[in-house]
Amino acid sequence: MLETAFYAFVAFFVILDPPGTAAIFAAMTRNLAASHRRTMAVRATVIAGSVLFAFAVGGKALLAALGIGLPAFRVSGGTLLFLLAADMVFARQSGLRSTTPVENAEAAARDDITVFPLAFPLIAGPGAMTSVVLMMGRAGGDPWMSVVVLLVLALVMATVLAMLLAAGPILRILGVTGAHVVSRIFGIILAALAAQFIIDGLLQAMPGLASRAS
Repeated sequence: MLETAFYAFVAFFVILDPPGTAAIFAAMTRNLAASHRRTMAVRATVIAGSVLFAFAVGGKALLAALGIGLPAFRVSGGTLLFLLAADMVFARQSGLRSTTPVENAEAAARDDITVFPLAFPLIAGPGAMTSVVLMMGRAGGDPWMSVVVLLVLALVMATVLAMLLAAGPILRILGVTGAHVVSRIFGIILAALAAQFIIDGLLQAMPGLASRAS
């Protein structure tokens, strides 16, 4: 159980990247009142957290309704997370987690970025949604393991909120370069996690691969 909790914490923390998200949030809201920033941070975390919890609880049922097996989702989800890791390592903006230049221009014209782009895609982006379904699948249907994954998700979301509320000091400490360095380190870890998801999916879909490898 502790291993599952640690694995889930690392996966969620790396994908959600609270320091990097806080730095982006601070840059986007530097001209807004502190009270408005706090309100947006709380609302965006609640909205994003609700979506992620919904995906965690109902993701497997949704896949079953679509006729998609968990092994296929592990391979496809791992591939998506690997692309996200590459974006983090090379500090690219592809829309998988960060906003694109066009979206940045649209966000700059808004006084309220609660839903877009803060809740989506900065917090609850495609990578985060994929990861919660994969981690619940890793729990293997064990109710206690599933509860552990959900508790860890809640803990990481609380960390995201705390860092959003302290976004100004975090940006001053890290700076743009520091935020990119943190994201690059997280990207390397995420690439390894993504590769493991792909390997697990392939082994589950084709058990013969395990015997050949051994």
